[in-house]
Amino acid sequence: MKKPAISDINPDTLKPALKELLRLAKNHGADEAEAVGAYGRSLSIGVRGGALEDIDNSEGKDIGLRVFVGQKQACVSSSDLSNHSLDKLAERCVAMAKLAPEDAYCGLADKDKLATSAPALDIYDPTNLDANALLSRAQEVEASALNIKGVNQAEGANAYQVKGANYLMTSDGFANGWRSSSHGLSVAAYASNGQTMERDYDYKSTRWLEDLQTPQSIGNKAGTRAVARLGAKQMASANLPVLFERRVANGLLSSFTNAISGSAIARGVSFLKDSLDTQVFHENINITDDPTLVRAGGSHPWDGEGVTGKALNLVEKGVLKSWLLNSATARQLGLSTTGHANRGMSSPPGISCSNVWMDAGVKTPDALMKDIGEGLFITEMFGPSLNPNTGDYSVGIAGFAVENGERTYPVSEVTIAGNLLDMFKTIIPADDLIMDNPVTCPSLLAQSMVIAGA
Repeated sequence: MKKPAISDINPDTLKPALKELLRLAKNHGADEAEAVGAYGRSLSIGVRGGALEDIDNSEGKDIGLRVFVGQKQACVSSSDLSNHSLDKLAERCVAMAKLAPEDAYCGLADKDKLATSAPALDIYDPTNLDANALLSRAQEVEASALNIKGVNQAEGANAYQVKGANYLMTSDGFANGWRSSSHGLSVAAYASNGQTMERDYDYKSTRWLEDLQTPQSIGNKAGTRAVARLGAKQMASANLPVLFERRVANGLLSSFTNAISGSAIARGVSFLKDSLDTQVFHENINITDDPTLVRAGGSHPWDGEGVTGKALNLVEKGVLKSWLLNSATARQLGLSTTGHANRGMSSPPGISCSNVWMDAGVKTPDALMKDIGEGLFITEMFGPSLNPNTGDYSVGIAGFAVENGERTYPVSEVTIAGNLLDMFKTIIPADDLIMDNPVTCPSLLAQSMVIAGA
């Protein structure tokens, strides 16, 4: 196999095109403008049966332009950075803006909110892996899954490396870029007892290769989890406590962050729209968003509008303290941006969180099981359904029954349902918080949910 590898990238290579794009936008009649560029390289290797199944080696540069003509805006994007293309891009974007409806809240971020320096986040790993190194890692993770007794098939065995650079430049003076990296491994394992087959998986992604778990540990975990699910059956319908395993509990936390997004609040389509400064969770719950964590997956030096990032307490002692806002939604709500703008190439800034976590509790998941006596322990969820206006929530699950305070037989083909407003008020976090995802929390115990089974 030839040995493609990912070399270092520099965000400054995007700067000349963005500078020219802003100049052209002004020439074509824009009052203000911002240009954003992204430069990415990725190398991914997949294997099946120990042999190479696919290789994805990609590299590309993209640019986006947003212009303002009065209180009208438009956005365009391109992957062609030639001078002729940049001129046509700027001309078309200004023409579109002139025809757009007025938006009282659009505009660049306030200058006093812009970042003037970058924190040392350590989110770029210069390590370069070639295709042979990634192939070996993918083969290891597959072999480790297949090495577990009862596992007879593996798929999705993959090893990858990604490096990316971003640069933001505005007509009012902001101009800076940053770069990041990620390394990952994944595999799904299928186990059989001769009568039934069950599947489970494991995956990990980190900024630095040295922080990534070994292929053997990831493969072993996927295989062990698949075997444990053999013999799964429905459990009886009931109202019981439900313990969400740590790796699926973050789905509940994501539902919360989506509900406090400024765009949902401004449109009035959130079940939390009237809950600011009120008790939403139990008083023991604290939730934080912080884009400045070293080596964390959601860290960035500034947001998609160039606004300085800082730690933000979203929930303090159960009380909801803040929305997630970009400049436009902040203006609409009469507030200040919280630095949560998320910038794409071809649309105005959206909103996203950075590193969000719920503080750990004091009891282990096993101790919480003992406390409830009888209930359900969830290890995987499928197709969640959420009414954003009411908080009504349901999801298909797989997991294990809890009887006499112990995890017992595996469960599948079961749906759970409840209302997030009610669940949030009674959720109890376990002590197993690990900061390994941009949105993460410990295992969570919901003290009563509807279980629809046999």
